[in-house]
Amino acid sequence: MRIGIFPNCKKAASKDTLDRVMTFLAKQDVDVFVPQEMAELFGYEDIGVDNILKAEIDVGISIGGDGTLLGVCRLLAPHNIPVCGINIGNLGFLADIEVPELENKLLKILNGNYNIEQRLMLAGYIKKDNALKLAGYAVNDIVLTSAGVARMVGLEMEFDSYKIPSYRADGLIVSTSTGSTAYSLSAGGPIINPKVKVLLITPICPHTFYVRPMIINETEEISIKVKDTSQEVILTFDGQDVYPIASDEQVVVCKAPFSAKIIKFDDKNYYKILLNKLIRSN
Repeated sequence: MRIGIFPNCKKAASKDTLDRVMTFLAKQDVDVFVPQEMAELFGYEDIGVDNILKAEIDVGISIGGDGTLLGVCRLLAPHNIPVCGINIGNLGFLADIEVPELENKLLKILNGNYNIEQRLMLAGYIKKDNALKLAGYAVNDIVLTSAGVARMVGLEMEFDSYKIPSYRADGLIVSTSTGSTAYSLSAGGPIINPKVKVLLITPICPHTFYVRPMIINETEEISIKVKDTSQEVILTFDGQDVYPIASDEQVVVCKAPFSAKIIKFDDKNYYKILLNKLIRSN
């Protein structure tokens, strides 16, 4: 098996966790690769590679929190590579391995004792002069907000070419079921089991009574036009990648042509994790 490891370079616990992973994997019949910059930072230059995708890895393992895992998913999902996360972050809804069970879960991965959950992903496009340009992909959500001073933006939307009444808000979140426990939850959106294949549209502080979060079919296309604002407007993908939007551009969000493949284990229950993490966060 060929394994790619992606440690979070900003977390203090990454070094010790990576050392434990490397000590365990050194005794196994596997090939291990780490992106070059990360390898140099943590003292593993001998297994560093400039382009991890060319290493033809079978699985990716992130060391960090859910944010680290999301970034690895966006990198590997287009190449059909499954990902598993070691959680050294705060909540860890997605990262399924806790540090105390590290070696046990790694052995399960090596022996194939795991499940792969296919998580719906989003694709965000910029439309101008009837031409579409890819802006990015997301596992959790694509968020449209103003980039500068906290001012509302005018939003004009269409669902599968059906126009809905325009309104003003601080922004708009389009999320997957996986992302329903992220930003959308904080903005008043519902919690959706990630196995339910739908899209969730959650307005951020809408200045109207009639706009509320909506759940729509995964196959529907959402077109968003920003109006009546002089503010710079941006798209944010999973809270990490940012794409600016010009005043004459339209945003199109739809289901991505591939899914994120996230490794899960039989001893983990979604509802138990959900309740434990939400209680712990408080």
